[in-house]
Amino acid sequence: MVQLQNNKLSVIISEKGAELQSLQLNNIEYLWQADAAFWGKHSPVLFPIVGELKDGKYIFNDKEYKLSRHGFARDKMFEVTSSSQTQAVFSLKSDEATLSLYPFPFIFNIIYAIDDASLSCTYQVTNTGNGDMYFSVGGHPAFKVPLNDQLQYTDYFLLFNSDAVLNRYLLHQGLTGDETEKIILNNKTLPLKASLFYEDAIVLKHIGSDQVKLFSDKDEHGLNFNFKGFPYFGIWAAKDAPFVCLEPWCGIADNIHHNHQLTTKEGINILAAGKAWEHTWSVELF
Repeated sequence: MVQLQNNKLSVIISEKGAELQSLQLNNIEYLWQADAAFWGKHSPVLFPIVGELKDGKYIFNDKEYKLSRHGFARDKMFEVTSSSQTQAVFSLKSDEATLSLYPFPFIFNIIYAIDDASLSCTYQVTNTGNGDMYFSVGGHPAFKVPLNDQLQYTDYFLLFNSDAVLNRYLLHQGLTGDETEKIILNNKTLPLKASLFYEDAIVLKHIGSDQVKLFSDKDEHGLNFNFKGFPYFGIWAAKDAPFVCLEPWCGIADNIHHNHQLTTKEGINILAAGKAWEHTWSVELF
């Protein structure tokens, strides 16, 4: 485990999956603590795919490959290549095992850094191969709701900085369909309730907002979640679970009509040989 700390924040990250384990402001825990009765993870990293592949497979250069939901990075041991009190770099490099599932040489770095009451998470993907690399990457952090144990789940809200309406893409066994459902916000605010997630995640494409605030009128504590540059966004909780996941994605699950070809997958990122790609999300606690 690696710990980052300043006079406000304490952050713990595991080398397995480079996954956040704890996120505390002044000794108050904000991160879901992976109760397996609901969902036994804290904040898995999604790479080299986001979501589900149609039939659990994809085709590249006429060869078929299989990948489970969200890819393999969350189950891999990362190397800590540098660390200080306020920043740590976790690195995953392609090897024989990854190449059998995903035929692209890469270096995938995740940089966690804290500043005052904010944590940033930067994904750096470098194509170390000789041809174009096709990939997706995303975050899946889960935050405790309620933050104050004296309150209820329904005391909390999500406030979007730009949207008045959310256009939710409905899922079919993890795949995106063509149907959408409009969620009308009240002054850009979505009240949290367990039933929002009874039909799986709220999947959003190209929304106007790049910040979501989690808060309650009855609680002085909350957070601002920033995801500028991520074209897709997911909101999810396990059934009746006391948390909410705020998920910034550069990539998305396959559509039910997809033809399995990786090069035409919706939301796929293309990275030329020798080039690097970088995106950052951050969360500010209060």
